[in-house]
Amino acid sequence: MINQNAPIGVFDSGVGGLTVVKEIMHQIPNERIVYFGDTARVPYGSKSKETVTKFSRQIVRFLQMQNVKAIVVACNTASAYALDEIEKETDIPMIGVVKPGAKVASEVTGNGKIGIIGTEGTIASGIYSKYIKELNDKAEVIGRSCPLFVPLVEEGLLQDPVTDEIAKRYLAELIDIDIDTLVLGCTHYPLIRETVGRVMGDKVTLVNPAYETARELKELLEEKNLLNEEPAKLGDDKYRFFVSDASEKFKRFANSIIKYGILSAKTINIEEY
Repeated sequence: MINQNAPIGVFDSGVGGLTVVKEIMHQIPNERIVYFGDTARVPYGSKSKETVTKFSRQIVRFLQMQNVKAIVVACNTASAYALDEIEKETDIPMIGVVKPGAKVASEVTGNGKIGIIGTEGTIASGIYSKYIKELNDKAEVIGRSCPLFVPLVEEGLLQDPVTDEIAKRYLAELIDIDIDTLVLGCTHYPLIRETVGRVMGDKVTLVNPAYETARELKELLEEKNLLNEEPAKLGDDKYRFFVSDASEKFKRFANSIIKYGILSAKTINIEEY
């Protein structure tokens, strides 16, 4: 029997998954969270399926040791490459960020032209196109890898002329083919949503899988009777953060995103799991 008061495990290759954590905090505020960011081995987007699956297995084992009641794979590349395989290996409910974003994109498009921006791994996997076409077989899905967005976000260049210029170059072909919906297919990208929205213009709907994943997580917990009904008590260790490297840098970045007052991020050797 899984404990309703157990935490939710969330993991990402680095800091991008904090956008999912932020949405979980807002949408299901009673939930406790254990977050792991694989900051020593980031990025996942340029790594092979085998490597990403191996890393994901190690992280899932670590989260299981934290007695989590559900796991959110808050990384598009890991969701694309590893989720189907690793969810068969555990009884813990598990969701990724791809399906929720694909579902909304297929529903909101008007002209059927949907753009996906993400890491090289996510785009190469074709996973968004697969799920969208299952839901809307007439959709035309166009992927564009944007590898420089992740380092720009992690350097804190969220509102910077350099980011604007890179966004214009990456997104030009998507504008030319008249997409009306754009999926932010990397959990870092909601942090530059304003820049992307400005470049794409008002006629393009931006889909944020981080927001949609938190919604789907809430539905999953309700369905399995795992929703935590009680708010945390004073002094409870409600949110815990772990990384594989550079904990101080992570903590500074996390506080700039979540603005919750993250007091610590513990470094662990994920290779031991």
